[in-house]
Amino acid sequence: MESTIYQGADGRWHGRATMGVKADGSPDRRHRSAKTEPEVRCKAKTLEADRDAGQVAAAGRAPTLEQWMTTYLTTIANQRLKPRGLDDYWSKTRNHIIPGIGKHRLDRLLPAHLDELYGQLRAEGRAGSHILKVHRIISRALKIAHRRGKVARNVATLVDSPTVEETDANPFTQEEARRFLVAAMKRPTRVRWVIGVGQGLRQGEALGLRWKYVDEDAGQMDTPWQLQRLKWRHGCDDPHACGERLHRDACEPGCTKHRRYTHGCPKPCPPKCDRHASTCPKRHGGGLAFTRPKTKGSRRTTPLLPPLIPLLREQRQQQEEWRTAAGEEWQEYGLVTCRPDGQPVDPHADWEEFKELLAEAGIEDRRQHDGSRHSAGTILNELGVDPFTIMEILGHSQISMTRRYVKTTTPTTREAARRMGNALWPQPAESETTTETTNTRAARARRRRRMMQTPKGPVRVLTGPFRF
Repeated sequence: MESTIYQGADGRWHGRATMGVKADGSPDRRHRSAKTEPEVRCKAKTLEADRDAGQVAAAGRAPTLEQWMTTYLTTIANQRLKPRGLDDYWSKTRNHIIPGIGKHRLDRLLPAHLDELYGQLRAEGRAGSHILKVHRIISRALKIAHRRGKVARNVATLVDSPTVEETDANPFTQEEARRFLVAAMKRPTRVRWVIGVGQGLRQGEALGLRWKYVDEDAGQMDTPWQLQRLKWRHGCDDPHACGERLHRDACEPGCTKHRRYTHGCPKPCPPKCDRHASTCPKRHGGGLAFTRPKTKGSRRTTPLLPPLIPLLREQRQQQEEWRTAAGEEWQEYGLVTCRPDGQPVDPHADWEEFKELLAEAGIEDRRQHDGSRHSAGTILNELGVDPFTIMEILGHSQISMTRRYVKTTTPTTREAARRMGNALWPQPAESETTTETTNTRAARARRRRRMMQTPKGPVRVLTGPFRF
């Protein structure tokens, strides 16, 4: 297994090291060359060290990060990720990873390159969670490349993960939740908001809930599906020419058209842009669709709130009236929450209605996730429900996620705080004496009043220095 060192006819020194066998079973011999013998021996020793450490990349030229990310997302990640997750991977790859470090070869990618990319994103004002997601996408792609022998190591493991400042949730208080539901009861979609705030369902789970998964008699419901809006994909032969009229050029300096944008003017489309599939006449895979939840824990069976059962029965009757009024225009999806023609409620319209309800209830603006999921978890915690039961109700896969949803103290912790306060700062002894003295004085006053009452016998008058 030692390297072969020799001087060729071209005057250069050459070294060949045996790294193992190729896929067809033939020996895998790697070649290095240099002007001097010490240089080529150093290169050969490096190959031997990588071989002995098990860090041998596959034979051939390593692909660039751009080439590998395209292969990974097209043929590998699409088999594991949900549609919305895959779209997010593609978005961050196109906008950040490929323009930033896409030209580097995998075997020459260094931790410093990743640090520079994260620093650039931070300078652009990107949130820490956004940068962390980019890091995780790169790390996952390089992990698969390392498994398949494309690179000798995953450089993403040598870089510290970007830090994330956790945003504080702003859930409803119990009084705000009551006001919100009072305003929601005036709308046809009242069941959707009772389910969202009372049961803690996600937006997609609430909008995608169907009648066949609701059992009023048993008082329970299942959440095996959710409603989401997916991105359209081109079905034509030339995506670039199909969306040519929507291609975006770079803005001129001093542009005021996008002054309200948080991150400035949007980036121009790349030279071979294949996006804008929403206008493709042969588009497919987009629009509102029923998708499976991201984790198995999200597919759960939860008990119905007792006040929700009569509302569900009223909802069935209302939908029967809508079905009769719509006639042939009715589209049956079996949804608990739908439009008057039976079609699903658009998530954006649902978000707008949430903002309107906040204004009607006199509640300050907040995220929709705070008003449903975080509010349900917080109120359950205030009512003394243990965290593991809350985790099961909300459909979390880890208790650490549930603890992020619980921001207030429980009755148990408040009682513990009261006991600790009494132990460290006991009540003054005078308080007990004062209470006892007060009680004694009240008893004496009662006895004095009884003595001053007119007796049935003759009145005795006592003389002397005594006073009553």
